[in-house]
Amino acid sequence: MDNIKKNFKELWKQLKVNSKSYMKTNILFMTFVATSVLNGCLLRFLTVKNFFDLQPIIADLAVVIMLGAIGYFIKPKHQFKYFCTWSVIFTLICIINSMYYTNYLSFASLSLLETSSQVVDVADAVVENVMEIKDFSYLWQLLAIFMVHHALKKRKYYDRVAEVEVGKVRALNTLVIGLIFIGFFISTLTSVDISRLGKQWNREFIVMKFGIYTYQVNDVIASLKPQISPLFGYDEAAKNFRDYYEHRDTSAKTNEYTNIFKGKNLLMIHAESMQQFLLDTEFNGQPVTPNLKRLASEGLYFSNFYAQESVGTSSDSEFTLNSSLMPANSGTVFVSYWDREYVTMPKLLKEKGYYTFSMHGNNGSMWNRNVVHPKLGYDRFYNYKNDYKIDEVIGLGLSDKSFFKQSISKIKKIEESHQNFYGTMIMLSNHTPWSKNLDLLPEYPVDMTYEKVNEITGEKETVTAPYMEGTKLGNYFKFSHYADEALGEFIDGLDEAGVLDNTVVVIYGDHDAKLKKSDYNRFYNYDPYTDSIKDASDPTYINIDFYQYELNRKVPFIIWSKDKKLAKEVTKVMGMYDVLPTLGNMFDFHNQYALGHDIFSVEDNIVVYPDGNWLTNKMYYNSQKQEGKPLTDEAVSVEYIQEKNEYTQKLLSVSDNIIVYDLIKKSQETQKLVKDYNKKE
Repeated sequence: MDNIKKNFKELWKQLKVNSKSYMKTNILFMTFVATSVLNGCLLRFLTVKNFFDLQPIIADLAVVIMLGAIGYFIKPKHQFKYFCTWSVIFTLICIINSMYYTNYLSFASLSLLETSSQVVDVADAVVENVMEIKDFSYLWQLLAIFMVHHALKKRKYYDRVAEVEVGKVRALNTLVIGLIFIGFFISTLTSVDISRLGKQWNREFIVMKFGIYTYQVNDVIASLKPQISPLFGYDEAAKNFRDYYEHRDTSAKTNEYTNIFKGKNLLMIHAESMQQFLLDTEFNGQPVTPNLKRLASEGLYFSNFYAQESVGTSSDSEFTLNSSLMPANSGTVFVSYWDREYVTMPKLLKEKGYYTFSMHGNNGSMWNRNVVHPKLGYDRFYNYKNDYKIDEVIGLGLSDKSFFKQSISKIKKIEESHQNFYGTMIMLSNHTPWSKNLDLLPEYPVDMTYEKVNEITGEKETVTAPYMEGTKLGNYFKFSHYADEALGEFIDGLDEAGVLDNTVVVIYGDHDAKLKKSDYNRFYNYDPYTDSIKDASDPTYINIDFYQYELNRKVPFIIWSKDKKLAKEVTKVMGMYDVLPTLGNMFDFHNQYALGHDIFSVEDNIVVYPDGNWLTNKMYYNSQKQEGKPLTDEAVSVEYIQEKNEYTQKLLSVSDNIIVYDLIKKSQETQKLVKDYNKKE
């Protein structure tokens, strides 16, 4: 027994000596590990709020230790360069993801580098809407590691370490420690966790569960999909594709709107950043969007319509609307997967003799449109460099009023030379930032006029409070009012030119305004009497939680015809991928690969979002938190939620497989071979 105690004391003494020696000779490495992990915690604190969860801390620690271990293969006097380089990379990862989350409530992807050229055109928007002081709080890591390095250098630390450090041994020992952490972390995961990591579409969940560094490593792999995926996994993707459509009823249904617009022209108006709540908002009795409101009252108005865009914003909406597929899980279709074959509205209408065109008052290279639009089936893409005179600039480019005015004669000429046309008009002036050229907009005060009792005379008097003046949301109202005014003038101009006699106009918001929750606080909780925001304890205070914010992101969708005043509001929830099937039923065209539904032929419609969230008339489900908000008094069963979750995951998987593996093209080639073979028989 005495020997055991003696051996234990010796072992403990040796362990203390070794630990003390390790601590003294690995200060730079430990600083790197500690600051990197703490920055990962800080990022989660400022974004997803789960900074105390152990799993992402272990995951971040494992990644940092594994990368740090490689530094031991470098001589001590040069190790600072290695650790400093990784500290810069990790700090940039945190800054970029913090800014991206502030604006999009998601995390950035390496695939966005492919779209970095777009940032040049919207640099002001990035500065105004994305950057906040908190996004640069991660720079403390660089300051800390520089200060530690400076102190160590003064103490001749690196010379002392060089005398005792055996780089290869320390590197291998540290790698083993990293592998132990990885093994322990993996043992805490479920099959669902691992599946979501592989799919990558639920970025917020991955960061909450795996930490920011594991997310970024996984994202690098996912971003290589366009290059490597066609080489791997095709057989399984093709099988899932066939199974999905074999069990899905893709036949066209008939209802009261079937072929109602057959043979008419179709003009789509892509209303930049236009949200649905604008139609119900007014200031001092003056509506923000009187023209949209009128068109909605006269046509088919879908009041619960949601965009389903991802990182590609406007381009994603264009793609989903025209193809009834979801955006790509990684990157954007317009940049990464433009060369695939898709069944689209322009192509389907061209088969019926329609001339197809698109028009935009911005650079044709924005979102690669000059390359992608022909692939989508547009015969001609009109853009400002080739087809428009820049005579008035509002916001990012040619003003909507000038764009529409110059377009009327072009559309009239198209109508006169073709039996039918399908056109898309892409608006621009309402694009963020809403601070440029404010002085060029027509006057539209966003203040509040109210009555109060004069304390001296005791009589009522009308006074004005600033309300939304000078705020980002207030400027958004002003730009939206201008865009609506431009739209009204365009409709009138088309009517005067005789174009509306045989044309159906469809207006859709491409996505929400990407305003933060905090921007709405003054709008909902303003007290004009004190010119301040109400306290949260006020019984009339409206708390803008996650669900209210998400549900408020709906955008307008209006189908309007001059000679058919349908005058109906449709309250079913509807997504961008439902547009093609719904219009297809009305104009007599059909896409067998559509993932959406004709809204008039489905009872319990579901809107699937690229991040795995979903919405029905009964519930909004948040897949990151694995919780939902019921929207009616009707009880929602666990089975209902499971069914919708399975449907969502299957749909997202099939859609991404179609895009990545070009499955529509391969399916059509197979069908052609079968037909040719049968003919020979």
